[in-house]
Amino acid sequence: MMRAFRQVFAVSELREKILFILGVLVVYRFAANIPMPGVNMAVLSNLFDQNSMLGLLNAFSGGGLKGVSVVILGVAPYISASIIMQLLTMAVPALERIQKEEGEAGRRKFTMWTRWITLPLAAVQAFGMITLLKSQGVIAVSSPATLAVMIVTAVAGTVFLMWLGELITEKGLGNGVSMMIFAGIIAGLPVSFARFLSTWDPAQIFSYLLFLAVAVITIAGVVFVNDGQRVIPVSYAKRMRGARVYGGASTHLPLRVNQAGVIPIIFAVSIILIPKMAASYLSQSGSGRVADIAFAVNAFLADQWVYAGLYFLLVVVFTYFYTAVVFDPFKIAENLQKQGGFIPGIRPGTATAEYLGRVINRITLGGALFLGVIAVLPSVIQNVTNIQSLTLGGVSILIVVSVVLELMKHVEGQLSMRSYEGF
Repeated sequence: MMRAFRQVFAVSELREKILFILGVLVVYRFAANIPMPGVNMAVLSNLFDQNSMLGLLNAFSGGGLKGVSVVILGVAPYISASIIMQLLTMAVPALERIQKEEGEAGRRKFTMWTRWITLPLAAVQAFGMITLLKSQGVIAVSSPATLAVMIVTAVAGTVFLMWLGELITEKGLGNGVSMMIFAGIIAGLPVSFARFLSTWDPAQIFSYLLFLAVAVITIAGVVFVNDGQRVIPVSYAKRMRGARVYGGASTHLPLRVNQAGVIPIIFAVSIILIPKMAASYLSQSGSGRVADIAFAVNAFLADQWVYAGLYFLLVVVFTYFYTAVVFDPFKIAENLQKQGGFIPGIRPGTATAEYLGRVINRITLGGALFLGVIAVLPSVIQNVTNIQSLTLGGVSILIVVSVVLELMKHVEGQLSMRSYEGF
């Protein structure tokens, strides 16, 4: 491993890319520690302790939410805009044609449209987040002008991070947005470790060992599922063109167990957070009936087992939904048939599409259940071990492991071009 690291820094081009990315991440972490004015940190800390959903949002924001910094939204609006554009591409054939037929120019158009969609999404999310924090006594908003300045600041922070993420992506060592979320998660580890040491209790040693065992099993499971795939054999028929024979080769079609990544968790967070934010806001209403309903909704969602059950169900449903959007078995079957490929024992065309559909539905079940367990893992572990100072963020582990594996693959690709051994 150390030899591989020495080889990485021995290549000047690769060394410059890594140092540039580290420099950008330092700038990002500096911005994440510039707080907005009028923040009550004591109330904010209590709010995070009582609401695990805010901790998950903080992970997606890259750590900017927990300090109510100028980058409070992080890259979450940009992620939402990217998801919207991806869904529109699948639903609108004209957009799909632009992306495929115009090549690099089409990709630049899509990037620009994603940026424009990010702005209104950031403004709406900033208004909702600031309103929620104000209702909890975290932020003091003295006038509409102050609210407008805070919203503009939050939107500008998101645009700034979006630009930094694109700079990282241009270096070709992974996705910049994922790396920024990764940096935010890693930056919170020293604080969590210090909090754990300050609350150390020798009487809970069994709970600590249980927590450690679950953490190791979770990391191993994330690596296993992240790289897990079902291999579908594909053969190509021989074709004669003049005096030459083409085709006749055998290859495979890899179907990943987790086709959706962390996208279903983002969907589930957005959906489950809406009623909580609305109830918190309406609980301040002057209408007694509305306030009573809002308090009832808050009380219902405050139950950790109810919250975990709804969250798990939403993640499973959205995993199937997103997989159905991004994986089209009929299109894959059509492309295989055009290229003269077929799955042994399966007729080309509709029969192949139906077979691929059955396979993807079966393996998606495992991926969906895995994502659901990962999503509710923090709440379950805290309830079982009764240790509030330790939080096993399954989503955070999923993001960290995915980013590390992706970075290693890119670095190995760079090293292999120069005849170096990889990791």
